[in-house]
Amino acid sequence: MKVLIVNTSYDVGGAAVAARRLMEALNQNGAEASMLVRDWERGCPRPHMDGEASDKVHVLPQRWLARWHFLWERLVIFARLGFRSKNLFAIDAAISGTSITRLREFREADVIHLHWVNQGMLSFSDLRKIIRSGKPVVWTMHDAWPSTAICHLTLGCRQFTSQCRQCKYLSSIDQTTKQPNNQTTKRPNNQTTKWLAKVWKRKQRLIQEGDISFVACSRWLESEAKASALLRGQHIVSIPNCIDTRQFCPGDQLEARREEGLPTDRRLVLFVCQRVTNAYKGMDYLIEACRQLANEHPEMKEEVSVVLLGSHADEVASELPFPAIAVGYVNDEKRMARLYRSADVFVLPSLSENLPNTIMEAMACGVPCLGFRVGGIPEEIDHQRTGYVARYRDTADLARGLRWLLYEADSKSIANECVRKVKQCYSQAAVAVQYTEVYQQAMAHKHFRL
Repeated sequence: MKVLIVNTSYDVGGAAVAARRLMEALNQNGAEASMLVRDWERGCPRPHMDGEASDKVHVLPQRWLARWHFLWERLVIFARLGFRSKNLFAIDAAISGTSITRLREFREADVIHLHWVNQGMLSFSDLRKIIRSGKPVVWTMHDAWPSTAICHLTLGCRQFTSQCRQCKYLSSIDQTTKQPNNQTTKRPNNQTTKWLAKVWKRKQRLIQEGDISFVACSRWLESEAKASALLRGQHIVSIPNCIDTRQFCPGDQLEARREEGLPTDRRLVLFVCQRVTNAYKGMDYLIEACRQLANEHPEMKEEVSVVLLGSHADEVASELPFPAIAVGYVNDEKRMARLYRSADVFVLPSLSENLPNTIMEAMACGVPCLGFRVGGIPEEIDHQRTGYVARYRDTADLARGLRWLLYEADSKSIANECVRKVKQCYSQAAVAVQYTEVYQQAMAHKHFRL
């Protein structure tokens, strides 16, 4: 069985990491999988990729044109936002993209497996060509975009359960009306409302025309997708992302700290994300929780340090009451595993998440995890067994959980439970088997219909 995995990027973002790991898992478990991406600098060294794996990755031809599709879509979104940069990458409308159905990799594939294909990778027209090609199509949802009009994160909005008519991400261009009592009211911009309806209908027609097998990475996202009016009646299942437990595994903490030049005499709290200043990743909540702990337990200032891994880490390091170490962005999985092993606790207080790879990676290394009760996080973290699940946006509970994991919990027992759960639920073999079943069902259903 030949599977073509399609994703915008090869190695930037959680979806890219998950798609790449799935390709590796499938190839190790009987399938023949390859990736088609827009973004990957082939000349750059990739420590996690050997020569054989490199042959499995294909980059879109005419990269200048692919780049143009990205820029054109952003320009249209920029205009829809009233020429404001806020939320520029929070929404997508599949306006522009590259047709892939004539590529050799596409023609030779038995199954087309879409992942995150936004930001000018595939347009609605390109997606329709894929559906009309007659090949079985599987679409893994890494966020809410396939089930909404334009947004990736719904953040409590439920309009997608009927139809997206207004959008919080476009609220900056709402029309303001002054009332006789000098109070102002806002109402949606008519052009914006019409545009949302147009995008919704285009996506609705696409999904209704296709015979797509949808896969959500978490049970939470599966539930959200099934509530969407766009996906009503569609076949949707949940399969978690996988992880290489040979790469991410427990190791000597002291040795890892020495190799990374980290303190060996302190309790280390690790925070990891692509961009530390991303508000949705919850750094403000971690800062506030640490401040509460520093006020209630001043001795922790001499005992605890925070390691920040991600771009722009140096911009927030000074706001923490504990000594902070800004590592910056890391793309080397061997080094990532070392940094996880260095930590006593991993914290990800995200405001919206599907099934974070970072929590899975930390648990695989035997590190207890802390996060809010949101999205798929409670599916990964078993409360007070593999970590601590704090009440949503509750900094006091976040601080309580951090204190418990650092000083009170049975760290050895939690570490063992973390490793056991990852091997049981997120191993490459276990996930590959589940996806193989989805592919076979999609192929059988397609052939039956033909």
